[in-house]
Amino acid sequence: MAEQQKKNQNNAQEPDLNQLRKVRREKLADLQNNGKDPFAITKYDQSHHSQEIKDNFEELEGKTVSIAGRMMSKRVMGKASFCNVQDLKGNIQSYVARDSVGEEPYKEFKKMDVGDVVGIVGEVFRTKTGEISIHAASVTLLSKSLQILPEKFHGLTNTDIRYRQRYVDLIMNPEVKDTFIKRSKILSAIRRYLDSEGFMEVETPMLVSNAGGAAARPFETHFNALDEDFKLRISLELYLKRLIVGGMERVYEIGRVFRNEGLDTRHNPEFTLMELYQAYTDYHGMMDLTENLYRHVAQEVLGTTKIVYNGVEMDLGKPFERITMVDAVRKYAGIDFNEIKTTEEAKALAKEKGIEFEDRHKKGDILSLFFEEYVEEHLVQPTFVMDHPIEISPLTKKKPENPDYVERFEFFMNGWEMANAYSELNDPIDQRERFKAQEELLAQGDEEANTTDEDFLNALEIAMPPTGGIGFGIDRMCMLLTDSAAIRDVLLFPTMKSLPNDK
Repeated sequence: MAEQQKKNQNNAQEPDLNQLRKVRREKLADLQNNGKDPFAITKYDQSHHSQEIKDNFEELEGKTVSIAGRMMSKRVMGKASFCNVQDLKGNIQSYVARDSVGEEPYKEFKKMDVGDVVGIVGEVFRTKTGEISIHAASVTLLSKSLQILPEKFHGLTNTDIRYRQRYVDLIMNPEVKDTFIKRSKILSAIRRYLDSEGFMEVETPMLVSNAGGAAARPFETHFNALDEDFKLRISLELYLKRLIVGGMERVYEIGRVFRNEGLDTRHNPEFTLMELYQAYTDYHGMMDLTENLYRHVAQEVLGTTKIVYNGVEMDLGKPFERITMVDAVRKYAGIDFNEIKTTEEAKALAKEKGIEFEDRHKKGDILSLFFEEYVEEHLVQPTFVMDHPIEISPLTKKKPENPDYVERFEFFMNGWEMANAYSELNDPIDQRERFKAQEELLAQGDEEANTTDEDFLNALEIAMPPTGGIGFGIDRMCMLLTDSAAIRDVLLFPTMKSLPNDK
C-alpha cells in the first residue's frame, strides 16, 4: 500500500517537473526570438571569485567587481530582490534593485531561474544584517538552465544518481567539490615532492601487447589499423624499468591502469596508480621515500600529519612500524611459519584453521593467506610489512640470506594496502625462470598470471642497475586524506553499469 502511494506521488510530481521544464524552454525561445540568446555569449570578464571578495572586503568595499556563477536562490520583493551566486570558490549574495539595473533589465532578472548561469557587475557592500554582498549594476544571463536542480534543502542524496550525474553532485554538495579540490592538491604535492628529489615524470603506453607487472586480469581490445589484439595495461612497471635500463635513474608515472575485476568500496576497474623507480637503492630506500612522501603530502594539503578517517586517528608524524610478514603472522595469529618446513604442513595447518586454498598453492602462498586472514585488519597505523614469500612476488629480488623470501614490502594504513615495493629483480636469467613459473600458473587456470615479455628480458640482459621500485594506490591515498568512505567518492566519474537509455 505504501509503495503504491509513493508511486502515485511520483506520478503526480512528474507532470509538474515536465511543466517546469517546458516553461524554461519557452523562456529560452522568447529570449532567442528577441535577439537575446544567452548561448550566443562567448565570454564574460570575471574580476573576482566570491571568497576573494569576502576575504578582502575592507579593500574592496565600495569598489566595482564582476562575478560569474550559478544562481542558487532568488528572492523577489517588488522593486528589489536578492539572489545567491555560486562559483568555484563558494557563494555570495547579490542585491538587485530596479532603480540600479533599470526597469527592463529588472523584468528580465525576475524571469531568470535558479540554476541559470549569470554574470553580475556591482559594488561591494555589507547589508544591514552584516552579510557581504554585491549591489548589482547589471545582471547578464550567460547560460539558461533547462533542467531543474534537486530540491535545495535535501540536496542530491541518492548515491547512484550522484555518481552518474557528478556535475549535479558538484553543484549541490560543496563538500564533494572540496574532496576533488583536495585530490588535485594531493597530486600536485606528490609531483612537487618527487620533482624536488630528482625524479622525472614520464608517460608509457596504455595499449600493450603483453600486460604484465601485476597479478590481474586485463581488458582486451582490437587495434583495427594493425589487425592485432591488444590489452589495456594493468601496471606501469615493465616500461618504467626499461627507462632505468636506458639510464634515466629516477622516473615516475601517475596514470590510469585497467584491471578486469569486480567493483567494491576500494576497487574500480580503472584507477590511478603511481609507480616510481630509483636506481642504486633498494626496498629500504623505498620505505624512507614513502614515509617522507606521505608526511609531506598530508602537511601540505591538510596542514597536519595527523589524519582522521572514519573517526580513527592515524599519525604520519611518528616513525612507521616495520615488520616482516612472518613476524606479523606470529604476532597476530600466534603461528610461526619459520617452524613450518613443507607445503604439506602449511596446507594441513590451513585446513585446521579453516583457510581456503588451491591445490597449486605452496607454503609461501599459504603464509600470504594467513596474513590476509589474521593480520591486515590490525594494521591501522602506518606499517611496512616486509619480506614476502617468493611464490607471490615474481618480479622481486630474493633475500640473499634466505632465498625463500624476497626484498619486498607492502605499506598498510587503516587495514588497507596503500603501496607495494620491491628491490627490483635485475637478473635476466632468474626473471626468465619466474616468467616460466607464471606461464605454468596460467596453464593451470590462473587468469591473473603473467606471460613472458621477451623485450623486457632483452632490456634486463643489457643490464639494469640495482633498483628500488614502488607502486602507490593514489585513489586510496585520496580516500584516507579526504575521509571518503568509498573509492567512488574520490573518482569524478566512477565506472557504472549502463542504464537502458544509455545504450
